[in-house]
Amino acid sequence: MSLLLEHWTLDPFLILVLAIAALHATGLHHLNRRSRPDRAASRRRRAGWFYLGLAVLLVAVMSPIDYWAGRYFWVHMIQHLLLMFGAPVPIVAGAPWLPLTFGLPVRLRRYLGRGFLLAAWSAPIRMVGRTLLRPWVTVGLFNVVMVLWHLPGPFDLAERNQAVHIWLMHGSFFAAGVLFWLQFIESRPLRVRLSPVAQLGALFLTNGVMWFLAMALGLFATGSWYVVYDHVPGVTLPPLADQQLGAAILWVCGDFWCLPAVIAAVRRLQEQEDGLDGLLERIVRRPAVPTRDGL
Repeated sequence: MSLLLEHWTLDPFLILVLAIAALHATGLHHLNRRSRPDRAASRRRRAGWFYLGLAVLLVAVMSPIDYWAGRYFWVHMIQHLLLMFGAPVPIVAGAPWLPLTFGLPVRLRRYLGRGFLLAAWSAPIRMVGRTLLRPWVTVGLFNVVMVLWHLPGPFDLAERNQAVHIWLMHGSFFAAGVLFWLQFIESRPLRVRLSPVAQLGALFLTNGVMWFLAMALGLFATGSWYVVYDHVPGVTLPPLADQQLGAAILWVCGDFWCLPAVIAAVRRLQEQEDGLDGLLERIVRRPAVPTRDGL
């Protein structure tokens, strides 16, 4: 029990998360005052998902998970999975974008809206935003971030430098996770731009990258990749065994998160006009080969 109760940290990040939650609650109240009861109830249900995602985010960075992640690689892997999957999924499902916008004062909201949507100075920002929301850019970014921070050099650098660890490693994990799941989960007013077939391709690609990374860390590794775990005081688990345990967690969780997303994509494909049968027909169909009589 002491493992769960000790080593909680009071991080200034808590203030930021509480401020975001308060801003969202304010905007939700303003929106629901002018909405039909059924729509207001729907927004409140989605808000529950958003708050759950924020709670998971706090657990990942402020609970004993963060403390033990500095001593055991397998705990660090759990933290990374929470940042890329556990927190972003409910946050995206919670569709917090409109409530967060309406939580701002009216004048500030209009000023920022005109500035970011119409002003010339914000054109580069809009261009970057459009690029990051392109489906395959997002999928590629997610996989690059996942692989990059598990390479020995960047990983050891993040462990030695807390600013890099918190703002670059954890920040990029979470941001890439949100952008990634926007391609699979409806999050109004943003819409899913990947077709069900493309979603299946992106899911299998990402799961394959996770499998490859897990095998490289576990099955193919002959020694510990990370110098920072070689001599941790009080840790009796050998560094290679610790790394292999983390690889196993990555492997299992790769299947755990992918299967529900694949099922959802298949269901969306079945709901389309031609459905799954039409896709299979297009795959197996072969163009007719002209005969000599037809020439």
